[in-house]
Amino acid sequence: MKRMFALLWIAPALALAGGPMDGTWKGVPSSMKVSGPPDAYEISQGMYHCTSCVPPIEVKADGTDQSVSGHDYYDTLAVKVVNQHTVVETRKKAGKVMNKLTDTVSADGKKLTVHWMDYTGVKVATGTGTSKRVSAGPTGSHALSGTWQQDTMMAASDTALTVKFKATADGLQNEWNGQTYDAKFDGKEYPVMNDPGKTTVSLKRIDANTVEETDRRGGKITDVYVDKVSADGKSMSVVDTDPVHKTKTTYTMMKQP
Repeated sequence: MKRMFALLWIAPALALAGGPMDGTWKGVPSSMKVSGPPDAYEISQGMYHCTSCVPPIEVKADGTDQSVSGHDYYDTLAVKVVNQHTVVETRKKAGKVMNKLTDTVSADGKKLTVHWMDYTGVKVATGTGTSKRVSAGPTGSHALSGTWQQDTMMAASDTALTVKFKATADGLQNEWNGQTYDAKFDGKEYPVMNDPGKTTVSLKRIDANTVEETDRRGGKITDVYVDKVSADGKSMSVVDTDPVHKTKTTYTMMKQP
């Protein structure tokens, strides 16, 4: 479920190069596919556990802000059990809301729908995605408990999906929802300005239409992207390898008029 933000957070991480890639691009939510280990949660005896989170999380599920450590975009997590099928999670950093998720399990327990709101940019970005159940949680635990494989991104707001790029003589400028970078194709790390997670990017030009980007936070590689624009310049395929969660995410972006 947490990786449902993958499509949302491609924006500050995408790297493109060259004239054909200049302009505005928009992600296609239905094109996103994720492979790798499923997400794993348990809510029981008043506690929330996320064993697929890195590092793992264990907090009270009482709706109050609980301190967590080791996470780039939040230092507290509030988990509120609304009913047996719905949970609301609120993540904050330095007291400011970063993300809010409403997790709803279907009546038959086989489908998880996540409605998310992201506050890391200048505008609120929103979206909805689903996951399929892989395994059930312990007897008597909340319906959210168990393991879930991300399935589809049903929809996301234009704010979440739209990215602007501008090629420079030796690199690329990027803007998503108020977060920006200006990086060169020299392998050095450049900061993503206004990013609460303090991401840095380093760029490598593969060919005229393809760029590899490596993202780091706290010196650790969090994502490696390979972005390739089609021969006609109308679409771009993106492959995101996440060594932290051991996942691979693919999706398509379309160039806007």
